[in-house]
Amino acid sequence: MSAEDLENYETDMELALYREYRDVVSLFSYVVETERRFYLANHVDLQVRSAAGEVYFELTLADAWVWDVYRSARFVKSVRVVTFKDVNVEELAKAELDLGGGAGFPR
Repeated sequence: MSAEDLENYETDMELALYREYRDVVSLFSYVVETERRFYLANHVDLQVRSAAGEVYFELTLADAWVWDVYRSARFVKSVRVVTFKDVNVEELAKAELDLGGGAGFPR
């Protein structure tokens, strides 16, 4: 396998992952970013902890999807993350229910 073949394979895998993300994002309530991973989740519990003068974050996610091109199973029941780095948790805005058009309801 040439370097170009490997690069094309990785590009195809990243594109497939993006498409999967686009297809599943509406199933989740939160986006969570850590220094190592990007998650979608329906339940997030973030606790600030300290030990020996150091502050760290303990993050528990339930019903989650992991952005990782090398994972074969990206849907996970629960995730526990412990990190000394920043954590970003954002609640996703749910699109308003559109009862017009495609659902067969008059506008």
